[in-house]
Amino acid sequence: MAAHEFVVVVLAAGKGTRLKSALAKVLHRAGGRPLVEHVVRAAQALHPQGLVVVVGHQADAVRAVVEPLGVQTALQEPQNGTGHAMQMVRRSLDPRAKYALVVPGDAPLIRTETLAGVIRAHTEGRAAATILSADLADPSGYGRIVLRGDNAPAGPRRVAAIVEDKALLPSQRSIPEVNSSSYAFTLEKLWPALERVRPENVHKEIYLTDAIALLDAQGEIVLAEKVPDAQEVLGCNTRAELGEVDRIFRTRKRAELMDAGVTIQLPETVLIDPDVEIGADTVIEPAVQLLGRARIGANCIVRTGSVLTDAVLDDHVEIRPHCVITASHIAAGTIVGPMAHIREHAEIGANARIGNYVEVKKSRIAGGVKAQHLTYIGDASIGARSNIGAGTITCNYDGVKKNATTIGEGVFIGSNSALVAPVTIGDGAYVAAGSTITQDVPPDSLGIARGIQVNKEGWVKARKSKNPPDKKNPARSRRKKTTRKKSRR
Repeated sequence: MAAHEFVVVVLAAGKGTRLKSALAKVLHRAGGRPLVEHVVRAAQALHPQGLVVVVGHQADAVRAVVEPLGVQTALQEPQNGTGHAMQMVRRSLDPRAKYALVVPGDAPLIRTETLAGVIRAHTEGRAAATILSADLADPSGYGRIVLRGDNAPAGPRRVAAIVEDKALLPSQRSIPEVNSSSYAFTLEKLWPALERVRPENVHKEIYLTDAIALLDAQGEIVLAEKVPDAQEVLGCNTRAELGEVDRIFRTRKRAELMDAGVTIQLPETVLIDPDVEIGADTVIEPAVQLLGRARIGANCIVRTGSVLTDAVLDDHVEIRPHCVITASHIAAGTIVGPMAHIREHAEIGANARIGNYVEVKKSRIAGGVKAQHLTYIGDASIGARSNIGAGTITCNYDGVKKNATTIGEGVFIGSNSALVAPVTIGDGAYVAAGSTITQDVPPDSLGIARGIQVNKEGWVKARKSKNPPDKKNPARSRRKKTTRKKSRR
């Protein structure tokens, strides 16, 4: 079948009241993406002639998710059922299209291969409608697929009826095969059937299942194509279902990475988003989160409790326990942490050492730099092989704007120093411990900026002799002292 012969329609207009949320159902996230984005991506891989997402509740927010993916949207207002949604989308579809694949936007586990199988079964079976079905261990609450009794064992599976859960006969309650709400239609058959559907239900809505019943009543072929893995059709109608779908996504991703040579310890505790990439022989310890588009090279180790979001790690990087790294690049051979915070737009060179309780923000740190303890580096550039002592602060904010600190190569910054930006420390310079540097330090110079120490010998002894303590009642001594001061006024 040529690609221009079919289109895909994603139904994403509903609210999702059972989630008890102000957020539209399809905007809830599972597996690191909004539900509707998973469905759109699976459908896009079919390369259809067109892909239209039907929006309604919180339409602008849904558009903001799907339109950057390159798909069209069509507004359904009001939301009067799945059949009404197809009527609203009709004008947006390519007139050359012969078939439509209709998929709910809250079934994110659906695979491209499964959707392709539905289209193939539909066209080969010359059907008017094909239902994607699944066998569930607990089918309660779902509409059941009742097959015709004259089906050949190896032939297409023709449907006699879709029976809603409340209308099931006692003999039908044991049927495990359910309607997934994903369908393929021959459009020249669907449109006339939809025009005949009347909203004669409690919700006064037009349903695609009613159109399918009409097609069957007319003698048209209605088929059921069973999905191999029933998990693919799971919806997200409740928070529990949303959590289960997220768990399945995470399990799939971890399995994919482990198959590619990544070691994941206690994998059920590790959270990995779908776009994360990890090289072979890297080790991910328990309770790690790898989010967004994090890219981790080969032979790295990310230790317990670390959270990496959109971070890029080259090969042979070690992230020690409980670090947070966001949208930053760490070059090969570097060790970070434990308990370091690498914020947005940090560039850390090869073989650097960023130690415990060090925070780096929007800074370029060259190779071989050491900042091992209790340091803040913000809006700074640090040259190769420099050493930043414990407790150093780049004072980058003057109350109005951020200012830059430039530290050259081979610089030594003594502990507990404050570098008040804008300031430059030249190559090979030293800054004495405890200094507050407000002026540039030339190359190969020593910068000292601290008060002169004064030792007053005997001062403590003299003070005590003037005010001997009352050992039995120290508080009384203090009161006496206060009284004497008052009497002198």
